[in-house]
Amino acid sequence: MIETPRLILRVPVAADRAALHAMWADPRVMADLGPVKDAAASDASLARHDGYRSRGLGFWTVERREDGAVIGFCGLKPGAENTPIAGEIEVGWMLGAPHWGAGYAREAAEASLAWGWATTDAPRIVAITAARNMKSQKLMQRLGMQRLADGDFDHPLYAEGDPLRRTVTWAVARP
Repeated sequence: MIETPRLILRVPVAADRAALHAMWADPRVMADLGPVKDAAASDASLARHDGYRSRGLGFWTVERREDGAVIGFCGLKPGAENTPIAGEIEVGWMLGAPHWGAGYAREAAEASLAWGWATTDAPRIVAITAARNMKSQKLMQRLGMQRLADGDFDHPLYAEGDPLRRTVTWAVARP
């Protein structure tokens, strides 16, 4: 568990499923992340992250301390195979739309990065997003990340012509 002034990042529990499913099913949240997910696809995502825990990785539920509300999903995971970030550690985040603009994503991502520096020997941590996702890229910049000049690629999970296929890579070196 990671605690920040306003947030708790913790391993997801069954009681988190409804809030996390609602985020994955929200077209606003998923607009630059991928297709909306039904409950089965959401559960598959949670299971995938549980599978990373043996390596000390996996996204956490983001809980707001003041009221215990589940507001997001954030953390570190292995870089996707068949992409230029395979073998790296990737930071990522997702917040429910009602919680946008309050600095929660930055707070959770900064805590995740600090945890990564403290618990891994990674020389850098990367983040990827669709080239069109300027909100995430602005956050990456605020996190001290730099866009990698040679980090643009076509993500193999998206079909030719999908606007999310073109992907950019940002990285931050170990402090």
